[in-house]
Amino acid sequence: MPHIVHPILLAGGSGTRLWPLSRKSYPKQFAQLMGDESLFQASALRLSGEGFAAPVILTGADFRFIVTEQLAAVEIAPAGILIEPEGRNTAPAILAAALNLASRAPEALMLVAPSDHVIPDAAGFRAAVQGATEAAQAGQLVTFGIWPDRAETGYGWLEMSQAPSADFAPEPQPLKRFVEKPDSASAQAMLEGGQHLWNAGIFLFSVQTIIAAFEVHAPAMLAQVRTAVDHAEQDLGFTRLAPDAWAQVEDISIDYAVMEKADNLSVVPYGGVWSDLGGWDAVWRETGPDEVGVVTTETSTAIDCENTLLRADDPQQQLVGIGLTDIIAVAMPDAVLVAHKDRAQDVKKAVAALKAKGAKQAETLPRDYRPWGWFESLVVGSRFQVKRIVVHPGAALSLQSHHHRAEHWIVVEGTAQVTVDEEVKLVTENQSVYIPLGATHRMENPGKVPMVLIEVQTGSYLGEDDIIRYKDVYARGQGAKG
Repeated sequence: MPHIVHPILLAGGSGTRLWPLSRKSYPKQFAQLMGDESLFQASALRLSGEGFAAPVILTGADFRFIVTEQLAAVEIAPAGILIEPEGRNTAPAILAAALNLASRAPEALMLVAPSDHVIPDAAGFRAAVQGATEAAQAGQLVTFGIWPDRAETGYGWLEMSQAPSADFAPEPQPLKRFVEKPDSASAQAMLEGGQHLWNAGIFLFSVQTIIAAFEVHAPAMLAQVRTAVDHAEQDLGFTRLAPDAWAQVEDISIDYAVMEKADNLSVVPYGGVWSDLGGWDAVWRETGPDEVGVVTTETSTAIDCENTLLRADDPQQQLVGIGLTDIIAVAMPDAVLVAHKDRAQDVKKAVAALKAKGAKQAETLPRDYRPWGWFESLVVGSRFQVKRIVVHPGAALSLQSHHHRAEHWIVVEGTAQVTVDEEVKLVTENQSVYIPLGATHRMENPGKVPMVLIEVQTGSYLGEDDIIRYKDVYARGQGAKG
């Protein structure tokens, strides 16, 4: 019987290096970058099945309903979803998960993994994890290293204590040391030396072992995080860590806080394909360029191009490149990125520049995701706005009113149950309803398929914060969006 491993999926972060697809409002782990599943869904599926318990998810408040929706779509029920009041890096998040898990399974083994990595051979990776469970059970802090195929300067490296076995078997061995992101010459030397691995940021250890490590190497953090966990609040199935205690916690990675100080470290070499998709150059490489190095999507066309990525995500959009070499071009409905492939890591500079000039495209997508579904603006004028709104089956918007705008709803797919003041009625396809300024109203989807409607707003102010909320199944406060 395999040891039962409890996956801990880290689903925070903003993924600025994959802008404009990945943004603060909808980071890369939730996007369909490769294949029909998001990176988050693929990660959850990879760490499921025989030998794995239900996962615990660490994420931010803005993503909590995206997490539940995406897990439900792949039929995975989480053991818990911990909400971080603010991002504090991996050390506090991992410790919070360990303390949470200790309360119900103190002997458990926990596998910590980012939710935005690509590992195509799920079975091979699961086998590598199971091969490391004995070491973790014996009190080792196990990290997973990737056999390098290039002199990568964008990753940290791991130095093994001994030369690899002839068959590169994924067996634990003592870890000699962590190596910071190297320069090109150092990376080339490590690649040729054959005794270094890329640091994947994936760890396996027992709950007791990692808590004990924090007791020795970061006792102040242990006390603060324990307070945040002990005073956490339950909210619609989520566990909200106490914000006051969490705000005191140091922003630091697990490597710096614990791993580089510990002496009970093991490393498992993994020889399968792996990528953290840390930039568009990685997406180009992992997607599989053709014989001249070109990667295109269905809505993009390359003519006489080489070593180029052309990606357009809107089905109504066509992106054409002519005579391009070593170029990345990514087109979204509201933003376009064009960059030399060698400058892929500088995309985050574009995000910073857009934020400095106040451009909303820096952090938000045109499609705004909410607990009940999503909406997008189709047309915006000085005193009107037209939206498309999609409501999930069984979902409902809050009972609300507006100070500054009236609304006209036209159902185009499905059926809406609409409340306007004291009147409740069903509105079917091609029917409409008018919501006067100040009227108390709500829309619900009583059906089993998504409901789609077109909303026309008119008024002196059309901001999302013009809302008085009376009743909300998602427990959001006054002024919260949607």
